[in-house]
Amino acid sequence: MTTGGIRDRFRAQMRQEVKEAALRQLAEGGAGALSINAIAKELGVSGPALYRYFAGRDELLTELILDAYADLTGAVSAAPRRMPDLAGAYRAWAIANPHRYRLLFGAPLPGYDAHDERLLHAGQRAMDVLFSFVGPGPEPTPPLAEDLRTWVVRRGAGEVVPAVALQAITVWSRLHGFVSLEIDGNFAAIGLDPDSFFAAEVDALRSAR
Repeated sequence: MTTGGIRDRFRAQMRQEVKEAALRQLAEGGAGALSINAIAKELGVSGPALYRYFAGRDELLTELILDAYADLTGAVSAAPRRMPDLAGAYRAWAIANPHRYRLLFGAPLPGYDAHDERLLHAGQRAMDVLFSFVGPGPEPTPPLAEDLRTWVVRRGAGEVVPAVALQAITVWSRLHGFVSLEIDGNFAAIGLDPDSFFAAEVDALRSAR
């Protein structure tokens, strides 16, 4: 094996170890707990040494978000082509990875640029899966119809008609709202069984297919 090959393998291994340590920090304290120096200490290297693998905390955070999008997209893509299965896969991934799920739909740190083109493309790949699951809902009226046409073109999904785009966003909004409340313990706090409540929500979503 060439020296370059060994170096590349070591670099890939170090990057993976850094990301795994970062995920542990996220699970324990959220995005605010993410610290390059703490990761370096855990891995037994100096803080400056880690900057050979990630330029800074924001770059590391971006990599974690991209990984999370890819994993969530993979989970919902693998679901059978029925809305209840997609909804169940979405919820199951969020429950299993609450710290990663929270990264996807909020500004994880003050000043973080959540509009990185790679993040937008990763988010669109997840939305494309949802487009493939839903049928058209009610025809949106202006100006919403024009807003939806602009949105699908900007996101590279120009063949999606406004009625499908509206249905997809509506379904996603309901799923996101449900799982966000669930992983933060809101249903348990008011004495609702999340499983029963989710079953009722899935019944309401069946019409979206």
